[in-house]
Amino acid sequence: MKALLAACFALLTLTGCAQTATFGEMADGPCTDSQGRLVQEHIGAQIAALSREDWEDAYSYASSGFREAVSLDQFILVISTQYQMLITSESTQYGSCTVATKTITQNVRVTSQRENFQLRYELSYIEQTLGVESASVALSDPQINI
Repeated sequence: MKALLAACFALLTLTGCAQTATFGEMADGPCTDSQGRLVQEHIGAQIAALSREDWEDAYSYASSGFREAVSLDQFILVISTQYQMLITSESTQYGSCTVATKTITQNVRVTSQRENFQLRYELSYIEQTLGVESASVALSDPQINI
């Protein structure tokens, strides 16, 4: 048991170090490869939690500021009524990732029930922690099979 706890602690420490090194000096412009990779992993993990309807896990990927302003119950209500495509997502593709004024923006295409949804995620990196601030739907386009 002690070995398992030590391994978990080591993994958390290494993950934190990787984020610190990756996001320590955020310059405006396109995300670096390592920044983009961590952002995609973060968003992907939240979407995976939503597809399992593991609300607490999905909520944990939100920024601390978001969690202070929006309760878990409010989060569940908004996702289940306005972002159903994240719960029923079949695939995700990642587009451009940029940093501007310490905000990270990641474009994500989610396919759900034969429709493609373009989402724009905004994330922050505060106190060595990456967090989702918001996600907005840019547009959807149905796939028509003839």
